Amino acid sequence: MDGLFERLDVEVSQANEHLRQVQLEVDPTNPDADALVRRETEYHALNSKIDRLNLAQLGLVFGRIDIASDDPDNPVPGQPGLDRRYIGRMGLDVREEGYRNLLLDWRVPMARPFYLATTAQPEGVHLRRHIRTAGRKITKIDDEYLSGEALDGSLDGVGGESALLSAMAAARTGHMHSIVETIQREQDLIIRDEHRGIMVVEGGPGTGKTAVALHRVAYLLYTAREQLSKSGVLIVGPNPDFLNYISRVLPELGETGVVLATIGELYPGVIGNAAESLLTREVKGSEEMVTILNEAVRAYQVLPDRTLELPHGSLTLLIDAQMIKAARTRARRSQRAHNDAQEIFAEHLISQLAAQLAESIGADPLGGQNLLSAADVDQLHDDLAGEIGVEKLIDEYWPRLDPEEVLRGLLEDAEAIEYAAGDYDEETRAALLRDQGSPWAASDAALLDELAVMVGLPDPETLAARADQAWRQQVVEAQEALDILTGSASTDNDDDLFDAEILSAHDVIDAETLAGRQIVSDSRSTAERAREDHTWAYGHVIIDEAQELSPMEWRMIFRRSPSRWMSLVGDTAQTGSPAGVDSWAETLEPYVGERFHHHELTVNYRTPAEIMEVANRILAHISPEASPATAIRESGKPVSFLPLGAEYSFPGDGLSKVITAENVTEIKGLEFDHVFVIEPAAIIARSPQGWQDLYVAVTRATQTLTIVGELPEI
Repeated sequence: MDGLFERLDVEVSQANEHLRQVQLEVDPTNPDADALVRRETEYHALNSKIDRLNLAQLGLVFGRIDIASDDPDNPVPGQPGLDRRYIGRMGLDVREEGYRNLLLDWRVPMARPFYLATTAQPEGVHLRRHIRTAGRKITKIDDEYLSGEALDGSLDGVGGESALLSAMAAARTGHMHSIVETIQREQDLIIRDEHRGIMVVEGGPGTGKTAVALHRVAYLLYTAREQLSKSGVLIVGPNPDFLNYISRVLPELGETGVVLATIGELYPGVIGNAAESLLTREVKGSEEMVTILNEAVRAYQVLPDRTLELPHGSLTLLIDAQMIKAARTRARRSQRAHNDAQEIFAEHLISQLAAQLAESIGADPLGGQNLLSAADVDQLHDDLAGEIGVEKLIDEYWPRLDPEEVLRGLLEDAEAIEYAAGDYDEETRAALLRDQGSPWAASDAALLDELAVMVGLPDPETLAARADQAWRQQVVEAQEALDILTGSASTDNDDDLFDAEILSAHDVIDAETLAGRQIVSDSRSTAERAREDHTWAYGHVIIDEAQELSPMEWRMIFRRSPSRWMSLVGDTAQTGSPAGVDSWAETLEPYVGERFHHHELTVNYRTPAEIMEVANRILAHISPEASPATAIRESGKPVSFLPLGAEYSFPGDGLSKVITAENVTEIKGLEFDHVFVIEPAAIIARSPQGWQDLYVAVTRATQTLTIVGELPEI
């Protein structure tokens, strides 16, 4: 291990020196645009490499296998036909020896037997060694003999028992640890699944669903890096605490270019975390909101209640409701998004106005054909299109809309709700109404995303292109103004009295605007650009606690995954959302039909058998046909039951958590050493999914569980 760290230190030092040289290559006082682009690209690539090298030191090497091989890279002394392979968080080799492997990245095929081997299926492995470290020091070694005379009697199908049980028994820290050292066979099969479609990973509490999902991200970023480095990976978690809990795992695995977000953060610029009633969440999560939102947009496509007058020179044009309606019908039939259809509305309305104006000024007093030619009418059309009065008319009856404005206008106005949701019952309409200026809730993100599609909100690249076009137009106009000034200037032949001064367009554009155009390229990472773009198409999407997503949220998610390459992790027995998933097949059918893979994790590594005995009784009440995962360890500490109001104290070791009806939704996906569940009956009564919430609550513990209050008969 000392030798591996020495080699790693050399690579870090060389990368840092290369980075220093790159920063010196370009003269900042007179930069060349092409050189700046090259430097920016190389600078970010080197920084990324240095980050990976530094992060790899957190448990650089954690395993070794002595495995049968016809062509060993590192022959085992005295044991011909065996290859000694060290496994770690990154790969290292000896270039001067034909790239001989010193350390295998855990994701490469040659390292896979470390995870797959069991006593029943040794995969050619004679010895598996687990190496535990603290910094650069080895703290413990566990050896398992999987074939030959010294065969261990470890659990069939569960490899690395000693290392696994040690990891499970360790105290929680508030942050999830990677399981890269203890990945089990059934987990490895999911992590390395090559399916390029929808994959559902289902499993009960403690089966490692989240860990599998995160290690799958790291594996995919390794095997499909070229594709995913450009398109990015999105991980959606149930709450901010969960995202903080898992935040260190991917960096520890050497991966940092990933977007982590709750469902309420998926619409750029909005953080939805305001509390809502269960009924409100259910109504806003229903797919019926598509109809309601569509009506909310159409409410802005109004008709005048009287004939309008539009002055035009010495004439007055009249606009009645029928003219507006005809233009509105033409725009609606275009099937374009609202803002995009404004152009069609405007064109049809202006054409009607031009025809009316042509009739007024070109009518033959003798009753013959109109005296204006088609070209004359076209000119009238163009003249009207540039008039401020016409522009105001268009903006009033087909205004450009913003999703946030539309949603606030709907949810904070009883009359707007009555118009858009008039076909629904009073309880539904009341659930939608909220106070003026209310903060955003998590359920709003999907509604804003839906509205962005309906109104046609452009993506950031389109906005940037428009800004660039406006800039170029500004330069052209400034130069034209200077050309006019130059052409009309008086000539002064007294060169001794006046210094010649030649102005350019840039001299009449303010300095701040000019400076803003000197940005050579967008140097943001893929993850940074993706987070700010509601139209971004991710290469891969991971959803943890996927059973919590509502139909509206699934629509938002699938817009971000046009390739339909996703890993969905969840357990329908733990569904706590009133609009959540009851059936994966029913939920996914509108998007992929029956074309999805289903994996099930069957071993509970986290929760002691004593706790699962209680939890499984709850599971049988929720889903009698469900098969509980097998708990592989015992704590020796039975579940404690205390009467409501009884005093209790936290153990001195590990992380403790009190779970009540008020905070049960906030502990999704988390784990604690010691859990105190207060008043189970209140948790059950709080929601139609109360039993599922109780099931989640009692399965958060890794060591002890105390139930305060009576547990209902089950």
